[in-house]
Amino acid sequence: MPEMPEVQGLVDYLRLKLLPPDAPAAVIADVEVLSFPVLKTAAVPLEELYAGPVSDVVRRGKFLVVTAGGVHLVMHLAKAGWLRWSDGLKPGRLRPGRGPMALRVRLAASGDAAAEPGFDLTEAGTRKSLAVYVVRDLADVPGVARLGPEALDVDAAAFGELVASHHGQIKGLLRDQSVIAGIGNAYSDEILHAAHLSPFAIGARLRPDEVQRLFDAMGAVLDSAIANASGRPAAELKDSKRLAMRVHARSGEPCPVCGDTVREVAFADSSLQYCPTCQTGGKLLADRRMSRLLK
Repeated sequence: MPEMPEVQGLVDYLRLKLLPPDAPAAVIADVEVLSFPVLKTAAVPLEELYAGPVSDVVRRGKFLVVTAGGVHLVMHLAKAGWLRWSDGLKPGRLRPGRGPMALRVRLAASGDAAAEPGFDLTEAGTRKSLAVYVVRDLADVPGVARLGPEALDVDAAAFGELVASHHGQIKGLLRDQSVIAGIGNAYSDEILHAAHLSPFAIGARLRPDEVQRLFDAMGAVLDSAIANASGRPAAELKDSKRLAMRVHARSGEPCPVCGDTVREVAFADSSLQYCPTCQTGGKLLADRRMSRLLK
């Protein structure tokens, strides 16, 4: 799933394409909905996006927002969605179908160029969760309205209060978008590994020094990931994310810190990875479907 660093990388890339510093802003010429369930709103016509040039490209949590014509095109890539940029889309509209294509945004050709640039939203697999909204107010998007503060905007004191009031597992707090926006399954694994904390540690039971370690790790991991994504074309962001992971999706591989084997806990529709030596005092965490620790 694209998380805050990758979405920020997409924002930076799209900003250069849609709001070039040495040329006029791009103009949206057409939006093709190729998978009808992807569009979650109907009150604002798509045509309002064509009324004026792109004026902003921003991120809020894991949401990507392109503003044009005074309205917002809001995109959430969900678990298997992605954005693909093209400097020259083929002419003609596409036919909706069952493939990965969900939505196409075509831009007006600029200057003497004949090619129309633009981008596609795609989604792999059969479980379709990618969501697109066209709204006049970002608060009209339910997921945006529920977001907590951005992960890198929270100071140490506020973070400490959030942790102290959380009586569930700390991994769940990091992933709860209504508490802290932008962190998902992958970076919560990486943050907890860097903080040397178990994903099943209870937030309210953490010592002050552990809370500080967690806060410092959150900033360091996200700052590094954003720097890694910065300046990369959209096509490279997924691979660069995978290569930078230390424990996430590396079950069975050696921990780069201590050399122990990275372990995994499987859930019904996801999994987490951790290092026993670095994070759990050597204990192996049981599959949560068993609801207990291995003895």
